[in-house]
Amino acid sequence: MAIDSGVFRKIIGNFATGVTVVTTANDGFLHGLTANSVTSVSLDPLLLLVCVDKKAHAHTELERCSHFGVSILGADQVEVSNLFARPGEPEQGSLRGAAWHYGPGGTPLLDGALAWLECRLAERLAGGDHTIFIGEATGGEVTRPQAPPLLYFRGGYRGVAS
Repeated sequence: MAIDSGVFRKIIGNFATGVTVVTTANDGFLHGLTANSVTSVSLDPLLLLVCVDKKAHAHTELERCSHFGVSILGADQVEVSNLFARPGEPEQGSLRGAAWHYGPGGTPLLDGALAWLECRLAERLAGGDHTIFIGEATGGEVTRPQAPPLLYFRGGYRGVAS
């Protein structure tokens, strides 16, 4: 039986995901995008992927960058997720007013994240109306090991049941 994009989206919405913000810095202009299409790919080398809509500002910024950051959000960061889920232009020296810092590799990262990774952009792959950006992890840290994650499921934020 064939399905359309609406049915596909509803089905995929039953797969719970973590929530991240992917960040870039190009010529002093910073940008962030809420992304739940982030997946570990390989442990040797250390690779992850993020899928980005070709129409998003973040797509242009990822095309231009050599490195990007991934901040894994905690359950108390719904507002941060919502902030970066809205379309927005890159800003000089600012990430939409959110608290952030440069990681050791020079990538912007969000303050208060559960964990973060800095990645070198290793590969771009075609993925329909998205591009699959593969990054090689060059640094990272778990910063809040006891805090619960922010999850996304069936179109809304969720927490982890004990």
